[in-house]
Amino acid sequence: QVRLVESGGGSVQAGGSLRISCAVFGYISSVNCMGWFRQAPGKEREEVATIYRGGSTSYADSLKGRFIISQDNYRTTVNLQMNSLKPDDTAMYYCAAVSLRDARLCALSTSADFGNWGQGTQVTVTS
Repeated sequence: QVRLVESGGGSVQAGGSLRISCAVFGYISSVNCMGWFRQAPGKEREEVATIYRGGSTSYADSLKGRFIISQDNYRTTVNLQMNSLKPDDTAMYYCAAVSLRDARLCALSTSADFGNWGQGTQVTVTS
């Protein structure tokens, strides 16, 4: 089990950038797939990006080219760099972690696969 703590959320103008981070505490070796998800009011939670232990990444099609997920060498921090932000990006952003068999399954994962969740960090994009 791991504990996840998100940080870095806030308010930014449309077109701006923001980086949010997820600190991973506990038995890091128990998880190998990290994900960022977001949920806007009245909408379902959607997957933003995932990163596997070896560094393989996947993104929601609508966010490719604007968002970048990364992790440090010790996998204790997972970052999400968000560029060219739009008001539609406004949401609560959640970090999640799970152990999956391989990078392919990590890329194909959905929120139902993840058992460890952070409390979330709010990102608001103003027009």
